[in-house]
Amino acid sequence: MKEYKYKINGNTYKVAVGDIDNNVAQVEVNGIPYKVELDSAKKPVTVVNAPRPSAAPRTETGAKVIAKPATTATGGYQIKAPLPGTVLSVSVKVGDTVKASDTVAVLEAMKMENAIHAGRDGVVASINANPGDAVLEGAALITLN
Repeated sequence: MKEYKYKINGNTYKVAVGDIDNNVAQVEVNGIPYKVELDSAKKPVTVVNAPRPSAAPRTETGAKVIAKPATTATGGYQIKAPLPGTVLSVSVKVGDTVKASDTVAVLEAMKMENAIHAGRDGVVASINANPGDAVLEGAALITLN
């Protein structure tokens, strides 16, 4: 039993609290035993509605916005997205001649802007991504001849 001393209105009380079983406590006050019933405080039940995942964005025609990696049978060199992200800008046009170190596009991924370089010398044959497009890793952004 745990013992406590309380002073109420100038009177000292020696209180010993014993076992508590089914919300009934064995209490002894100044040597007199009592059975004290405790209130059972019920915890409020909170219902959490888990948010549903939102659908992937689509265009007005219903097509998906995310471009998949393209596989082409052409012999051209493809400049591919090194990681998934959003195309911020494309700085070349079809027919432009580029050097290996030229920046041809800017890709935003993980809140960072990544400059995409040509990788080799060539002439731009096609542009497969537009600014604002979301692309996956490996998606062909630009094809060089």
